Amino acid sequence: MARRKNGIAEDIFKITAALPWWMGIVLAVAVYVLLQPYAVLETSLQATPGQISRAVAGQMSRTFAYYGQYILPLLFLSGALASFFKQRKRKNLVRIAGSGKTDDPLHDINWRDFELLVGEVFRMRGFTVIENDGGGADGGIDLVLKKEGEVFLVQCKQWRAYKVSVSVVRELLGVMVTKGAVGGFLVTSGIFTAEAQSFAKEQNIELIDGPMLTAMIEKTHWMFSNKVDRTKKNISESTPSTASAEPICPQCGNSMVKRVARKGANSGKNFWGCVEFPRCRGVRAIGLTS
Repeated sequence: MARRKNGIAEDIFKITAALPWWMGIVLAVAVYVLLQPYAVLETSLQATPGQISRAVAGQMSRTFAYYGQYILPLLFLSGALASFFKQRKRKNLVRIAGSGKTDDPLHDINWRDFELLVGEVFRMRGFTVIENDGGGADGGIDLVLKKEGEVFLVQCKQWRAYKVSVSVVRELLGVMVTKGAVGGFLVTSGIFTAEAQSFAKEQNIELIDGPMLTAMIEKTHWMFSNKVDRTKKNISESTPSTASAEPICPQCGNSMVKRVARKGANSGKNFWGCVEFPRCRGVRAIGLTS
């Protein structure tokens, strides 16, 4: 089925929704300020035969300005509102998935929210993220990342029962070559086959499986929570006690986050776990920070 072409209004809305929400407000104000003076200009009803076409063009321009001064700002403001709520949703997805309160956060959300979650993780790592709203549960390349002038492509696979095969990695490599991307990421909620892992090592493609993505989300959640906490604290306040400070991992030296044991004799109890889990399995009991 041929894909329906978007109208100009829909394109303006989608582009604005992909921008930071405050930019939509700035564009709405700027367009109104530019069009409003031109929209109220008086039009001469008389014109010589040689100036008829110019008079008609002027009248059409003023008509566009008259209606555009209201319609365009409305589209920009609608896009800004959509951008604001999408930003809140991304932050909320990271908060819920990184809190450890759900048993399987990567499978408890739909494929679109999975892409938003992955995009926010990369955004917190310093990438500029462009989301692909092309539609479809796969859609080829789901995210385009930009950092320091370089472009990276991301493909997301929220597969519940299947391993991601080497053919998917090869497809991503082909698109990277076509688009001129310097690297790529293949992200799944499941796992990769041994052949896929071996092939990716020879290319500039990073494979991120379910456990690794969960660790990245927890680290992103910890970083965001720490940032919010620092903004709320007064600089003049005393240093927090060592019992509440985040400890250092005894194995790799990275930060640690609170987790809940789901198995064994300590099931249901809190403990400190390394943010790089499962790459690092360093743990500490709650209350130990040194």
